[in-house]
Amino acid sequence: MHDEPQLRLNPLRSAPNMLTLMRMCMAPFLVAAILQGHFLLSFILFVVAGLTDALDGLLARALKQRSILGHYLDPVADKLLLSTLFLVLFYKGLIPGTVTVLVFGRDVGILLVSAILYAAVGRREFYPSIFGKANTLAQISAVAAVLLHQLTPAHWVAVTRSVALGATIGLTIASGLHYAWLVSRRSGTPAANGATAK
Repeated sequence: MHDEPQLRLNPLRSAPNMLTLMRMCMAPFLVAAILQGHFLLSFILFVVAGLTDALDGLLARALKQRSILGHYLDPVADKLLLSTLFLVLFYKGLIPGTVTVLVFGRDVGILLVSAILYAAVGRREFYPSIFGKANTLAQISAVAAVLLHQLTPAHWVAVTRSVALGATIGLTIASGLHYAWLVSRRSGTPAANGATAK
């Protein structure tokens, strides 16, 4: 009898990871909407994805459910969604190739270095830095502004798009260099558990 309430709570306590998985599953639908030119739908889906990103963190703190799985899933979901969208928007001619190459190259580089360090020395602690978080915010703003620009020619949207893309370039370079510096410092220290950098 005493175990029954706990069993009812378990599905709720996994809600943060379910939201993260839902964000990952939204990627193909977003890609399809953009490729088919349904920019209103793609903008709405992207906003919903952003809300799930914010909500899973709030739920994890509220439910005290900060799991190791969540530490890995959340940044992977962000990278999967954003990197894919940059590639698709570049394919559609809506984002410059320079930005896409920098964003995609940085994320692939981080994942490769993380895999190599884990295989070599068992290191898994790659916590997101302030540069990485700022870069993720800039990327989200850039994608949102690019999609919104397809819906309205408003001057403020065009300015926001240019600023967000410029910030993405600068912060992608800065966060990549900062990550490389952290790796060079920490590669000789004892390994510990943690999360992949954003």
